[in-house]
Amino acid sequence: MPQIFHPSTNTLSKFSIFGAVFIIAFLGWIINEVNRSSYVTQAGVARQQPIQFSHQHHVGDVGIDCRYCHTSVEDSAYAGIPPTKTCMNCHSVLWSTSPYLEPVRASYRTGDSLVWNRVNDLPDFVYFNHSIHINKGVGCTTCHGQVDKMPLMWQQASLQMEWCLDCHRHPENYVRPKDQVFSVSYRPPSDQVTMGLELMKKYNIKRLTDCSTCHR
Repeated sequence: MPQIFHPSTNTLSKFSIFGAVFIIAFLGWIINEVNRSSYVTQAGVARQQPIQFSHQHHVGDVGIDCRYCHTSVEDSAYAGIPPTKTCMNCHSVLWSTSPYLEPVRASYRTGDSLVWNRVNDLPDFVYFNHSIHINKGVGCTTCHGQVDKMPLMWQQASLQMEWCLDCHRHPENYVRPKDQVFSVSYRPPSDQVTMGLELMKKYNIKRLTDCSTCHR
C-alpha cells in the first residue's frame, strides 16, 4: 500500500504538538496577567465624584478621623457614607459661599442625597463585614491604602480573592494594635510577625479560609 503522508509529516506533527503546549501556556499566562491588571481590577484608578472630595486634605491636612464620616464602621458591615449634614457641620462656616460646594448646599436644602460613585465595589456574591475586621485589628490603610495622600479616592488593592486569602492565611503579617486601627501614620514594626502572632492570640484571630467565610 503506497504511503499517504510524507515522512516529514511525523516531524511536523511532533513540532506542532510540542509548540501548541507552549502556545497554550503562553496564552494562559497572558490571560492571568490581564486578569490581575488594573485594567480589569480598576486598582489605582481614581473615581470621579459629584464633589471632588479630597481625603488628602480632610484626613492628611486637617486630621479628621475616619469615624467622623464613616460612623458605622465599628458596628456594621458597612462603613457608611456621611449624610450632607456632616459636610455642613464645617461648611456652613468654612467656604460657605464657594460655588464649588453648591451641590452640597443644594443637597442640604432639598434633602436629596449626593450620589457618590462607589470606589471599593465587591461582587454581590462576596460577603464582607467592616466591623469584624476593625475589631480584630485590621487597619483602614491596610485595605484602602494611604488615603491621607489621595486627592481623589482610588481603589488601592485588586480586591481579587487571592488578595483576601493572603491576609486570611497569614493575618500575623497585617494585624495591628486596636488603638492604631484608624491611624494613617502607622507603620508595621520590624517584628511585625512576632507582634502579629501575639495579637492573634489576644484578639482570638483565626485563619479563616473556608469558602463559607466570604461566600454565603
